[in-house]
Amino acid sequence: MSRQKQCWMSRGLHRGPVRRILPGMMWFFYNVLFGVGFALLLPRFLWRMWRRGGYRQHFGQRLARYDAATRAALADPTPAVWIHAVSVGELYVALRLMDAWRCGGGAAVRFVVTTTTSTAHRIARQRLTAPDCLLYFPVDFPVIMRRAFRIIRPAAVCLVECELWPNLIRCCAERSCPLALVNGRISPNSFAGYRLLRSCTRRLLPCFAWCGVQSESDRQRLVHLGAHPERTVVTGSVKYEVEPRDPAAEERVGAWLAVAGFGPETSMVLGGSTWAGEELVLARWYQQEQRKRSDLRLVLVPRHAERANEVQAELQRLGLQVARRSQWDVWPAGQQADVLLIDTTGELRHFYAHADLIFVGKSLTQHGGQNMIEPAAYGKPVIVGPNMENFALSMEEFKAVNAIVQVSSAMELERVLSEWIADPGRREALGARAAQHVARKAGAIQATLDQVWPLLD
Repeated sequence: MSRQKQCWMSRGLHRGPVRRILPGMMWFFYNVLFGVGFALLLPRFLWRMWRRGGYRQHFGQRLARYDAATRAALADPTPAVWIHAVSVGELYVALRLMDAWRCGGGAAVRFVVTTTTSTAHRIARQRLTAPDCLLYFPVDFPVIMRRAFRIIRPAAVCLVECELWPNLIRCCAERSCPLALVNGRISPNSFAGYRLLRSCTRRLLPCFAWCGVQSESDRQRLVHLGAHPERTVVTGSVKYEVEPRDPAAEERVGAWLAVAGFGPETSMVLGGSTWAGEELVLARWYQQEQRKRSDLRLVLVPRHAERANEVQAELQRLGLQVARRSQWDVWPAGQQADVLLIDTTGELRHFYAHADLIFVGKSLTQHGGQNMIEPAAYGKPVIVGPNMENFALSMEEFKAVNAIVQVSSAMELERVLSEWIADPGRREALGARAAQHVARKAGAIQATLDQVWPLLD
């Protein structure tokens, strides 16, 4: 028996015939319902492929169809750890985990990273180098998932945050492949939905060798759904482990900003990871406030770069002069722009370093919220809207130490922006509290690695 399987069994994870994980009828209904749901969503999926473009690339990977070059890379004999990160936020968690693994002296492995969104895929493509491999996540059909496992041959699988794919879990059990959940979280809304499926989750969750979660509330919810209590551990949020700053990249961004008249002598407000409607709110506020403050500048970074044309058209209808990041090489030196529109991916954090005040998007006109921890780590004052459901625990922690500002409406956002941009001392104090809070909450990565490393024995 392999050492990997001995480790698997020693943790009480060998559960006999795989069919016992879920009764046969449950597998049947899941696969039928998943297939029906996939077929119903296919038109929307194809529309996104057309609209975003990136969805068309490597589409065969979603069916576990890989070209010769990819198959050659996956044939590397070094043990592979498969990490699945759905979107950008989960990807950054995965990247930090991979960096710490290698710096911390973990077992010699290569990583196979899968993403679902094309935006995350683009960022990962910029960051990963051989022998690591980047793929799109395969559709959770039995034949597709088994084909992916045969080709990838993972020594372990790590799912970031909360991803319960029954056929993936079944393939791990069939192969005695250790399965871990890292940086796990379950929001109250998700928990309510999972409770309706508890007859399934109480059979699937015990298949995890280890679950690392962000808070005690997440742990209690996961255990209630069926996770093994002794193997479900509070590690804190890996999102507090912000990537080290890149002084060279920040210097390049600073030079670009100066060319368009956004130098250190100006007051720069940045809207980060914004969604539809939020850019318009910020732009209208800027137009009003700029009449009183000629040194004011606005930078907008849409969450999806493919919205850049749409956002630019909105800004130009307001009469604003727009400079786009992708066109800075041809921007006339000395010509001042009203708004800088960042239509590239992977650079947002370098702009945070130069901002005086930051609004984090998907929190005013949308629900969920984007990551406010990264700008806070830069010691910047951060404002968010009322809808931060994806960061509920972190928001509670930030507000407890007065390290963030949350507004309830667009009108309040405009008022708060005007107040804070006019008060440098207040901004500096808020930014300092935010940076100190992020530093205090660090440590989740090491706590995660201490538990994940033994899975590879």
